[in-house]
Amino acid sequence: MPKVLLIEDDPAIHNTLSDWLNAHGYTVELAEDGKDGLSKLKVYQYDLAIVDWELPGLSGVEVCRQFRSSKGKTPIIMLTGKSAIDEKITGLDSGADDYLTKPFHPRELDARIRSVLRRPETVISVMKVRNLVLDSITRTVTREGESLKLSRREYSLLEFLMRHPGHVFTHESLLNRVWSSESDATEQALRQSIRRLRVAIDEKGAESIIVSIPGIGYKLQE
Repeated sequence: MPKVLLIEDDPAIHNTLSDWLNAHGYTVELAEDGKDGLSKLKVYQYDLAIVDWELPGLSGVEVCRQFRSSKGKTPIIMLTGKSAIDEKITGLDSGADDYLTKPFHPRELDARIRSVLRRPETVISVMKVRNLVLDSITRTVTREGESLKLSRREYSLLEFLMRHPGHVFTHESLLNRVWSSESDATEQALRQSIRRLRVAIDEKGAESIIVSIPGIGYKLQE
């Protein structure tokens, strides 16, 4: 079930869209101003964000710009009453993946959501953070040329975090994306894997590359 963040301050619009999206298989979370929406985008993991252009606190365009500048990759559809071509270009150049002009039918929004979610992510085979190098083709991890021994679970966890450096993931989102079996998908299992992974990849005396965010989850620090 795709998880959608709806950043919209108009109660009539967000109530209508939330009800429609929930009824059609989406899980919807709401933010009513730009600052709150940007904060949620940076902290939590969503499959898609729907962002209104005109928001209190921080405009939708600025939300997109700041999120993309922080290397955020969540797909974004922008909603706006602005229809001039220059305004559409501004919206897309800010980092939005698609642009929908009000008024619109929820079915059109649904079609655009499905189109955006079908787009494949750019797959990077070799990633480097600090002195760690991960090759997803050979499934190897090295530090300054020295091969590191990781279990299958530890490797999958590291690969996922390295594909999203600086992004904070909740315990639940990491369990959903890295664990294949629900029977052992527990926070205790996650904590144990993080602990073993730190032992394997961190240099003695150095700050861990995996940072704990109290009460939330973890992120990989570049």
